[in-house]
Amino acid sequence: MAEGGNVTDLHTVEIAAVLRQLTARLIASDDLDEALEDLVETAADLVDGASWCAVTLVRAGGPSTAASSPELPAELHDSQYHSGTGPSMEAIRSRDLIVSADLSADDRWPGWREDALAAGVHGVLTVPVDIDEQVIGALTVYAAQPGRLTPDAGLTAVLIAEHAGLLLAAVLDRGRQADLHAELTEALADGETVNRAIGIMMAQRACSSDAALDVLRGTASRLGLPLSVVAQRLVETVERRATVA
Repeated sequence: MAEGGNVTDLHTVEIAAVLRQLTARLIASDDLDEALEDLVETAADLVDGASWCAVTLVRAGGPSTAASSPELPAELHDSQYHSGTGPSMEAIRSRDLIVSADLSADDRWPGWREDALAAGVHGVLTVPVDIDEQVIGALTVYAAQPGRLTPDAGLTAVLIAEHAGLLLAAVLDRGRQADLHAELTEALADGETVNRAIGIMMAQRACSSDAALDVLRGTASRLGLPLSVVAQRLVETVERRATVA
């Protein structure tokens, strides 16, 4: 949490310092999950006093909590996903900042609000985060005391969310590129193994490469195995025989 005052005391220079810190942490992240954990830690530290933070992402399977402060009860987010109501879901739908400085005096989200107050949460601020066309979500900050989440806190959260969205998009793109490289490497390795297996079949059966490939495909189909697995097993069997001989 910020020392020497609440979020309203954060001046332009201090906000710039927070954004620089966030940039350094997220750029150094190896994957999206690690970057989101860094975002949660940074955002929670903006509030004076006890506070927590969580990030909700909406992907193909629906909304889920991608990262959260360890002390934050999971049901505060999970219940929103099941009911479709709550500050985080509202921010995602409206694509706008949602703030409640004092939940005890707020009649929105009645069921969720009771659970939040019972968990010791008295203020909530949530802002949408757009990573790319496929991944959107919200950054939510919870305060243990009312009055901590002021309009200035909302402005700071918006700046952080906008900045984080750009950085997270870069992290996600790096992760996708790494996955693609791994898939290509695996495909090339599989292709080499299949070619070796075709060569073995050609030598054993004195047939053409097309005929050898047909034999391998037929075997894979009958066994219910991928062609690459059948090819790998054939190559390994021949190599073991050669070693024994």
